Amino acid sequence: MIFTVLLYVSLGIFSIGLIYKVSTWFTRKIGISADDIAVSTRVSAAVKGTLGVVFSPKILTLLKVLILDVLFQRRTLKVNLLRWTMHMLIYYGFMLLLLMHGLDTFISERLFSNYYSTLNPFMFIRDLAALFVIAGIAIALYRRFIQKIPRLRTCAMDHYAIIIVAVIMISGVFLEGTKIMSYTAFQDMVDDYGDLDDKEEILALESFWVSDFGVVSPNVKAPFDREVLAQGKEIHEMSCVDCHSSPEWAFTGYATAKILSPVALALDQMGGSQILWYVHIIACFLGLAYLPFSKMFHILVSPLSLLVNSVMDNEKSDPANIATRQIMELDACTHCGACSTHCSVGVTFELFQNINILPSEKIASVKALAAGKTLSKQEIKIIQEGLYLCTNCHRCTDVCPVGINLQELWFNVREKLLRKGYPEFLTLSLLSFYRGLRKDVLSQEQYQKPVNSTWKVLEDKFKPIDVPGSLDSPTQTGVLAKRSLTTSAQGDTFAYCFTCTTCSTVCPVASNYENDLNILGMVPHQIMHAAILGIPDPIFRSNMLWSCLGCYECQQHCPQGVRVTDVFYELKNLAIEHAKKTSP
Repeated sequence: MIFTVLLYVSLGIFSIGLIYKVSTWFTRKIGISADDIAVSTRVSAAVKGTLGVVFSPKILTLLKVLILDVLFQRRTLKVNLLRWTMHMLIYYGFMLLLLMHGLDTFISERLFSNYYSTLNPFMFIRDLAALFVIAGIAIALYRRFIQKIPRLRTCAMDHYAIIIVAVIMISGVFLEGTKIMSYTAFQDMVDDYGDLDDKEEILALESFWVSDFGVVSPNVKAPFDREVLAQGKEIHEMSCVDCHSSPEWAFTGYATAKILSPVALALDQMGGSQILWYVHIIACFLGLAYLPFSKMFHILVSPLSLLVNSVMDNEKSDPANIATRQIMELDACTHCGACSTHCSVGVTFELFQNINILPSEKIASVKALAAGKTLSKQEIKIIQEGLYLCTNCHRCTDVCPVGINLQELWFNVREKLLRKGYPEFLTLSLLSFYRGLRKDVLSQEQYQKPVNSTWKVLEDKFKPIDVPGSLDSPTQTGVLAKRSLTTSAQGDTFAYCFTCTTCSTVCPVASNYENDLNILGMVPHQIMHAAILGIPDPIFRSNMLWSCLGCYECQQHCPQGVRVTDVFYELKNLAIEHAKKTSP
């Protein structure tokens, strides 16, 4: 009765969670093109797209991906053999246990007419599957806590997943071990199936089970008389052999029983097997009920992500389906850390300590944004910094084992935040190069608005100096800037400049604008001169500083060895740092 109630409650919570999660795929928005798409349009587009794939040659692509990427997990194997081994052990071990043991009433009993959980090969396969999962968990713990892979982060969801699976597996092994050695379980079996009235026959069978099946009895102990064992074996073959194989085939449970045999009678008296049964069942049902709300939901969504991405194309697919797919991909993330370990700018995390620099950690922030959670300005700035430091190298997308298009995701979330009016200084730098390449998907107003708002912030922070001949008047900000530049080897070279104009002559940006100071504000040699004089405010406002291509032409041609491009980078960082510090 309790089992049935727990099962239905767990299934009810699981179903509610599943419906809620799937509904969010159609109601939440991330993509810049998703704002104007109605929920009904996204649902109908998903149905139409699904039918269009099923009844087209694309179904062959789905079958290929199902075999190679879902079942064989080819993408994980390409990245890391140890992690692939871990995933295969846990995934297939757990699925075998679920289908063959957890759902044995619905699957095993219907497939095999002679099925009993205590018969071979079912007993051996069950324990082998359990060993697979335990080995997979051990590898997971080794990778996270001993091997300590760089930038592989462990969050609360990871702890939950490891703990709940470990409790299910360990309690299951101990439950099997206590049942093997339980005298109470033996008595119940004899009463229910033995049909024995003769006490000598019962003692003979009991002796045989103590000798060969690991039961710990308070009545009989070794050594045993051969005739008694022979009689017990005969009774066993008549009454028990059809549903009981030797427990040695259940090697994990049998080994556990042998280890616990000294305390077997005490455990039996306190109802050890019953307690472990409840622990095991509750852990299973808790895991089932919480699955849609945890990272373990990727068990269902990750295969779907791989299948969907294999037949979708950003240029040809319906924008409604792209918007739905991007929300679904957030649930497909396994938090495996592959993207973070391969991230081009992951090393900057050691300097900035902004968790959103790491791709795998950005997912949680993106989920919060998509869910519409209220975030402070500071939280938004941290997320935005992590997003805009991305170099769009595509490595995270290439190594994602579940096929998430992370590069596209970061671009869409950046634009979403920029549309909210949060200034981002990196839109004025080379790190916005990818945004320029994607200009075709943005309107002119959408593209220019964040650039203008950022320029406005710079103009407010670095107002024109109200002193005639500004290039002759150092400021307090300028003194701090000079000190900062002299703290690094590359920045300190600005002092070598004698304004020969070589850098301005070879600069492609200055040439493009024909040295028009109305557009550029300053040209490279003037920026160096202003830095020497300690008046950086016009430098920080100048278009030249932020339009620099980083081509190093100026630096290569400088006769004084001034590292002009590197100084430009340091000046940009100083401007951004000052603006952020003085922002409300």
